Amino acid sequence: MKLSFEQFADLTEDIINTIPEKFLINLNGGFSLLPDNKKEDGLYIMGEYIENGFMGNYIVIYYGSFCSVLKESNEKKWEEEIKETILHELQHHIESLAGVNYLEEQELKELINMRPKK
Repeated sequence: MKLSFEQFADLTEDIINTIPEKFLINLNGGFSLLPDNKKEDGLYIMGEYIENGFMGNYIVIYYGSFCSVLKESNEKKWEEEIKETILHELQHHIESLAGVNYLEEQELKELINMRPKK
């Protein structure tokens, strides 16, 4: 079942509201939910952590990407994927505060391994 944008927003808000405040320090731009989908190198981007000197630090969640990937999955699957995406992007934020980028390095390795071998 495809969740409407409003259902998706409600579910996303419920998940965000369970995050302890201490993990949201300096996430001064909060969370943004966009109706768009985003693709890079043929892969859907479900969310991203953005550090911007002008707009601050914030997390973007792409509803359209979830629609493209999950299509007619049940609500439980949507909830699991939303939670996983939020926690993943929050890990980028926390690592940034700590001055490390382990998750980013892991993602780059995974992308390299996904490329076809010559």
